[in-house]
Amino acid sequence: MNRAVIDLWVGVFVALGLGSLLFLGLKVGNLSSTDVGETYSLQARFDNIGGLKVRAPVKSAGVVVGRVGEIHFDPESYMALVSLNVDKRYQFPRDTFATINTSGLLGEQYVGFEVGGDPDMLKAGDTLKKTQSAVVLEKLISQFMFDKASGDEGK
Repeated sequence: MNRAVIDLWVGVFVALGLGSLLFLGLKVGNLSSTDVGETYSLQARFDNIGGLKVRAPVKSAGVVVGRVGEIHFDPESYMALVSLNVDKRYQFPRDTFATINTSGLLGEQYVGFEVGGDPDMLKAGDTLKKTQSAVVLEKLISQFMFDKASGDEGK
């Protein structure tokens, strides 16, 4: 093989490698646009959102049904106001429960929907009434440590 053909093949492999790295980077960062469809917006208020970020998944039964659109602080209620963009293919009852969960022990945080039994469905712009905030690992550890310390004093 002459030098020009070898240089061409090296260039092709380098381009493929860079393209695959870009693809993986977008997938890991939840920035790819492969799952964009028509959505409707729901609102939820949480006492503590932990490390929840914009573009985090919204899951129901382990299936991604939407993404977190915006996160704001409500100065009147002193709560986090989270806007959820849910795919129009999925409808949820009005008594759906929204929780902030973590994938694995230290994984990414996402919003989970636990479906209720109300026959009426949520509409665009509705606010989820039932929410559960993120579990903060540091709070659990400190609570456990203080409970242990106070329990040892009585003996």
